[in-house]
Amino acid sequence: MSFLGIDIGTSGLRALLVSDSGEALGTAEQGYTTSHPHSGWSEQDPAVWIAALEGAVAQLRDRHAAFAQLRGIGVAGHMHGAVLLDADDKVLRPCILWNDSRSHAEARALDARPEFRAISGNIVFPGFTAPKLEWLRKHEPDIFARTAKVLLPAAFLNLYLTGDHVADMSDSAGTSWLDVAGRDWSDVLLKNSHMRVDQMPRLVEGSAEAGVLRRCISQKWGLAGRVSVAGGAGDNAAAACGLGTLQEGQGFVSLGTSGVVLLARDRFCPAPQNALHTFCHAVPDRWYQMGVMLSAADSLTWLSSITGVSPKALTTALGPKIKAPGPVAFFPYLSGERTPHNDAAIRAGFIGIGKDSSRENLTQAVLEGVCFGLRDSFEAIAATGARYDKLYAIGGGSASSYWLSLLATVLKTPLHVPEGREFGAALGAARLGMTAALGIPVMDVMRPAPTAQVIKPVEGLIDAFDAAYTAFRAGYPILKSHPRAGLQ
Repeated sequence: MSFLGIDIGTSGLRALLVSDSGEALGTAEQGYTTSHPHSGWSEQDPAVWIAALEGAVAQLRDRHAAFAQLRGIGVAGHMHGAVLLDADDKVLRPCILWNDSRSHAEARALDARPEFRAISGNIVFPGFTAPKLEWLRKHEPDIFARTAKVLLPAAFLNLYLTGDHVADMSDSAGTSWLDVAGRDWSDVLLKNSHMRVDQMPRLVEGSAEAGVLRRCISQKWGLAGRVSVAGGAGDNAAAACGLGTLQEGQGFVSLGTSGVVLLARDRFCPAPQNALHTFCHAVPDRWYQMGVMLSAADSLTWLSSITGVSPKALTTALGPKIKAPGPVAFFPYLSGERTPHNDAAIRAGFIGIGKDSSRENLTQAVLEGVCFGLRDSFEAIAATGARYDKLYAIGGGSASSYWLSLLATVLKTPLHVPEGREFGAALGAARLGMTAALGIPVMDVMRPAPTAQVIKPVEGLIDAFDAAYTAFRAGYPILKSHPRAGLQ
């Protein structure tokens, strides 16, 4: 038997084929583009996801005989996107993506209504789905009036695969329409944003069966027998499933383009006042809490772009061992910030640059600033009473041993580097497909990833970085008070 995990990313789709023992058999990737018709807008035609899926499946089918024994599929996708369908399931307009900021005024208006934070457990961010529909109601009323169903990207692929409108709890928690504690659509939140429950997909747990692969697709893919399609997951919940972080105290920190600190929770304990995301997990009776910074590894990419030096060369130049906090400080708000500030207008800055400042000083400052930004999220989650028993480190930035050692020291906690290359959202989606198809316990499938290396804090530098972090926290109000703050 084999199982397929599909990860719909912002810039491309990744498909992973695994065996019934969880071993990776093969991967395929297909890229696509994003449209930005106006400043702050970000859209994709959902048809590109279907084309990418078919292209990836063709590659796997041609390269791996095990594909013919496919028994389960799981889909993970970037969250918050709004795919609008008419009564005949025709797409009405391009999907408005998670990083689209056009609905900032509508988000503020919804967030000002206390029931949204009280029931959803989250701030209504401009990237969430509900404010997007409010924007459409005002600016594209004809499209809004014809909207029979609103689907997230993963649910749209579920529809293609099964013929049913069905979504999982973890993805739906990012809409601002879900009662996250009760794991169901909220009539109150829907009504207060001019929506109806019949416009929502049917809800299932991510590890449960959402449906069966349609016969026409099964035949096209050369499959025989029944193929289950799981509820699936939002991308971060799927990544947690891939790492096996399901229990209280298990989590990960991601040094990706954006930065994430995520912790699995066995209860619902929201903290919207700290701009934390509190969402349903992709498995029953579990939630997760997440702090997000918008420019993590992207900050180093930015420095690379203005210096003409690769990110790897920039970090290598710092040497093998971390140094005490440098003379230059960096505040990593290149695109605004979520946790803990919820400030789309704030922008980045350096402090302490002098004539003697070097490229290495700037690199060190950027790495330290990102680590301090991630500590903001770490501290915000810890303030809810959560504990960190095991924290994985993932993402492109984790390839830098200097950065990982620095992060472990700033967070004052060991970081576990997972073994192997397959532990992300596509693996989590495949694991969800396996549980749905075989009906076996979640914990038997989603075992924690083995640790290849433990990065420990540098004890002699903890106090120095504590002091530097305190200074970093004082920098935000200084930037906020600048006369050009908020000018874009």
